[in-house]
Amino acid sequence: MVLKETFTLTNGVEIPKLGFGTWMIENDDVVQSVKDALEIGYRHIDTAHSYGNEEGVSRAIRESNVLREEIFLTTKLRHDIKNYDDAVKAIQGSLDLMELDYIDLLIIHSPQPWADFRNDNHYFEGNLEAWWALEEAYEARKIRAIGVSNFEQVDLENIINNGKIKPMINQVLAHITNVPTDVIEFCQQNDIVVEAYSPIGHGAILKHETVNTLR
Repeated sequence: MVLKETFTLTNGVEIPKLGFGTWMIENDDVVQSVKDALEIGYRHIDTAHSYGNEEGVSRAIRESNVLREEIFLTTKLRHDIKNYDDAVKAIQGSLDLMELDYIDLLIIHSPQPWADFRNDNHYFEGNLEAWWALEEAYEARKIRAIGVSNFEQVDLENIINNGKIKPMINQVLAHITNVPTDVIEFCQQNDIVVEAYSPIGHGAILKHETVNTLR
């Protein structure tokens, strides 16, 4: 069963192949959603500071019948945090908000703030400072694995060439109409696990007006 299958990261940590994403689920609503996901067998739950539902996700985990150590929890450093001090505070803030001793995977949500996404500024220095904060938390065993999201090859090279620890995962938008082949191949060459988000799209096809168009 795919829900029980895992990939092994470079540090030996196993990550379930299929995760339950919580983007666009409100904090109060996410509690039952995560409980239901855990009930049917999901063991990888994905949230982010920017989603505004970290507290609800952690509440669901505490109230579920599944042991914490059996759950792989991912959260993300906010997209606009591009310095060491703010990154340190944000990492501890997520731990405190979720009332957790550790997070299984923490990733930098984006190489650029969303307002500047995919522009010519790659925020190399800021991402490196944020990465140093993740490395520090990892070495303190507050995080079991660290990685990035939406990073292109040049963004990954900045971390690989200047950090102590290579990213263990790169979470990217990948589905049938958007396959970032070059980034995927670069990650595979550097033993970085590629994780696809929105692998069947963002769900716009389910909107009422779109469904009517398809009839």
